[in-house]
Amino acid sequence: MADAGEVSRALERIGREDPRLCAFIEVWPERALADEEQARQLPLAGMPFAVKGPTGIRSYTARRLVVAGAVPVGATSVPGPGTPWQTWGLGTHGRTVNPWHPDRTPGGSSAGSAVAVAADLVELATGSDGAGSVRIPAAWCGVFGLKTTNGLLPSPDRSGLASAGVLTRSAAHAQTYLRCVLDGCEPATVDLPIPAVFSPGLGYAEVDPEVESVVRRAAGRLVAGGVVRLVDRTCELLDPREAWQAVRGGEPSPAAEEIRRENDLRLDALFARTPLLLTPTTPNRPHGHDGPGDLYSTALTWAFNLSGHPAASVPAGFTADGCPVGLQLVAQRGADVSLLGMARAMESVLIGARP
Repeated sequence: MADAGEVSRALERIGREDPRLCAFIEVWPERALADEEQARQLPLAGMPFAVKGPTGIRSYTARRLVVAGAVPVGATSVPGPGTPWQTWGLGTHGRTVNPWHPDRTPGGSSAGSAVAVAADLVELATGSDGAGSVRIPAAWCGVFGLKTTNGLLPSPDRSGLASAGVLTRSAAHAQTYLRCVLDGCEPATVDLPIPAVFSPGLGYAEVDPEVESVVRRAAGRLVAGGVVRLVDRTCELLDPREAWQAVRGGEPSPAAEEIRRENDLRLDALFARTPLLLTPTTPNRPHGHDGPGDLYSTALTWAFNLSGHPAASVPAGFTADGCPVGLQLVAQRGADVSLLGMARAMESVLIGARP
């Protein structure tokens, strides 16, 4: 529940910080302040939140949050019309910057949503994830990001690749989100240690050695803390790039369908025996605003848009140059509530991973 006046404080922070961060394309102070009093009697009691992009306020999840008493304070940045995808976000005041490294991208396409949460402008922002658009900016901005199981919540994406998601300060805040947007959602009890498979590159991705090292150390802390038990198995998939691009383009080829079918079989076999898969969220650290060159930041995320599994990014630590790194958690289809329970347990160990 929000404290009285939290909307005013959020608006004040946005007014002070957004000119340098460029996280918002629109801010709605009059509407938000007018809505706060009415929302005070509802479960979320006027909690301020942000929505992704110019159409985010019309999304199913935003409408459910409003019904529960959350107050939308503005729409966050996404790549602007005609903007090369490498720049990720374009706010009212200019190019969206990473709060940790202004010379780096925050990731995207839920760029402004991640920045707004990371900079403490709001505690929750909606997102959508068709290839990693929630998880990548969550990883690069050092916040929690959840991609829900494909089809669990309504999505306007006709390809079926995109699903609703949320960026928050913690998995606990994401549980609040899921409880509001998903009927009959109650927190899950998690038995520790959680059996997990660790796969740094999913069998095909080339990962920045320092990114991999940060994630390996995070996995080691989880094991030492009694939260995770790594099983002696791995996860090796076929590179999903061709299949994802074919499905997104509306022209799935036989080769693409075979990649998708084979990866589904391998993931089904993994989750039949083990409830959790751990990987880096991205193979690379945040790049400059001119783009990543030939690198695909989506290399470790878009496989699960094709397969439909829920996936989350938890802050894992930092590279030597101060860039946040994310640990990706993937669970069985429909196990979103359990995934959040596992993420909460992990955060209790990883929370101190700051520079």
